Amino acid sequence: MIKVLIADDQAILADGIESVLSSCPDIKVVGIALDGAKAVEAVDKLLPDVVLMDIRMPNMNGVIATQEIKARHPDTKVLVLTTFDDSDYILNAINNGASGYLLKDISAPALIEAVKNAHAGDTILPAKVARRIASVARLVASDREIKLKREFGFSEREVEIALMIYEGFTNKQIASALKLTDGTARNYISSIYEKIGTSSRADAVQKMREALGS
Repeated sequence: MIKVLIADDQAILADGIESVLSSCPDIKVVGIALDGAKAVEAVDKLLPDVVLMDIRMPNMNGVIATQEIKARHPDTKVLVLTTFDDSDYILNAINNGASGYLLKDISAPALIEAVKNAHAGDTILPAKVARRIASVARLVASDREIKLKREFGFSEREVEIALMIYEGFTNKQIASALKLTDGTARNYISSIYEKIGTSSRADAVQKMREALGS
């Protein structure tokens, strides 16, 4: 049984989500929190497996609540659920430990499937969100791209992935955002490490930081 907490300040939407999830015999909704601070408290008390987290809520927004929950309960999966496909929110939520990002126009069967997949450890990103992340990564990259290419001799794809590593994306999130297989992403990352001259992610990030002067 997958225990789910719903965090959404719009009670009518939270009730609708609860109704959808309760139709699945493998899922039990253990609580509803109407703001981010209450969500953090509820996770401490109810210990859900998965949290469906709205982004824009009073008292504490979903990004900060996600960060707090993941710091206290690293094994709890947080799925960001919102009507806002805003790039900054997507990046912040995922970089703060969210297991994925869902838009509220998702169908009932897809929502149930996403909860099951997140519980199993998958990263959940709708195609248009994945494209947005890849696009944002490219936009942020512009002058940093040039510096990293000059310093390490990266290819176009390698510099794109190197910057995502630098920003804190996991291998799985990189593969999902760029529509690569996990194996292909690992191969690119191995090549990046080789060109930097390390086998450690932390060392790679440090050497990129030095190259970027940050």
